[in-house]
Amino acid sequence: MELDFAPGLEDFREEVRTWLAEHIVGEFAAHRGVGSPTDDTAWDLRVEWERELSAGRWLGLTWPEEFGGRGLGLAEEIVFEYEYARAAAPARVNTQALELLGPTLLACGTHEQKSRFLPKILKVEEMWGQGFSEPGAGSDLADVRTRAVLDDGGVWHIDGQKIWTTFGHHADWLYVLCRTNPDVALRHRGLSLLLVDARQDGVEIRPIENINRSTEFSECFFNDARSTADLTVGEIDGGWSVVMTTLGLERGSALMPVQLGMERELSSIIDIARRNGSLDDPDIRQRLVDAYIGTKLMRSTNLRVVADLLNEDSPDPGAATAAAAMTTKLFASTQHQKMGELAMDILGFAGLFETGDPLDDVSTVQKLFLSSRAETIYGGTSEIQRNIAAERVLGLPR
Repeated sequence: MELDFAPGLEDFREEVRTWLAEHIVGEFAAHRGVGSPTDDTAWDLRVEWERELSAGRWLGLTWPEEFGGRGLGLAEEIVFEYEYARAAAPARVNTQALELLGPTLLACGTHEQKSRFLPKILKVEEMWGQGFSEPGAGSDLADVRTRAVLDDGGVWHIDGQKIWTTFGHHADWLYVLCRTNPDVALRHRGLSLLLVDARQDGVEIRPIENINRSTEFSECFFNDARSTADLTVGEIDGGWSVVMTTLGLERGSALMPVQLGMERELSSIIDIARRNGSLDDPDIRQRLVDAYIGTKLMRSTNLRVVADLLNEDSPDPGAATAAAAMTTKLFASTQHQKMGELAMDILGFAGLFETGDPLDDVSTVQKLFLSSRAETIYGGTSEIQRNIAAERVLGLPR
């Protein structure tokens, strides 16, 4: 199975392929596929690559032209993401802004907010981090305790702590969920989403080194940090609906790149098994077959989602996409963990030692194995995802 596009989209697809082939050269080619939305490896090079994409006008394809986008349709965006993943281009660095905050501002922000922030995002002049989770409020976002008080001059005073802020120490700005009305009975009705300058004195950001020695996360401390009323996204105390918009984007936006990335990883794992003789082991062969079947199941699901999104006659493409995103996230996270365990078993004793080369086979497999352990937790724990799938997709009782 493969993606088939209308004739007009084939021309666009060829344009994307040609541009990527002409620009993924030199150091960019040496770092194909490096990094991810949760891995800051080769950060400076990836920032340079993102600015290359910006110069070619490949960022914000569907965003309105008045804010620096190209005003193209969803079909063109799907084509670009598919070809980008196939080319194994370096991972983009400002995904928090490009995939989450930007679309949220387009849906819920004021014209002034869009004009101020969207062009700088597309020019890679400002990086963003997400301030949602807290030490006592991870999956239960309605329990956030970071507090913001609005004074008579229209200035927010923010106090509290956030954690697991992806690439927070690289951020120039944060979009922060705060409790702005502690007196309401329903917790989610007293929240607001604020845009906060991360470089001010009232904000302290501390990187957290993970098991891979990557600083993908940070914890953020707010001590009378300031923002202004005009930097509230949506209504004051109405931040819950805005956040639900953001989380809907987060859970449904990256199915195809994940699947194509896993296909590339599996191909490399099979090559390693051929070279070191592990392919002669019948148990290893069976597990490789199972992994291969898993990636093909993901591909079939992704193709159905894309077809549904592009089908104007589909009765409810949004619901189908949300359901597929949820089930694919569940499947992919456990499948990726199994793939990491398989790859380590194929390496054998060689997988126990560091090589010093972050791009060689051993280091790549070690990173796959270690980083995949968290995939059943971040982006919505598997337990929470199963509850949501049961109640909202299957209609089962609570």
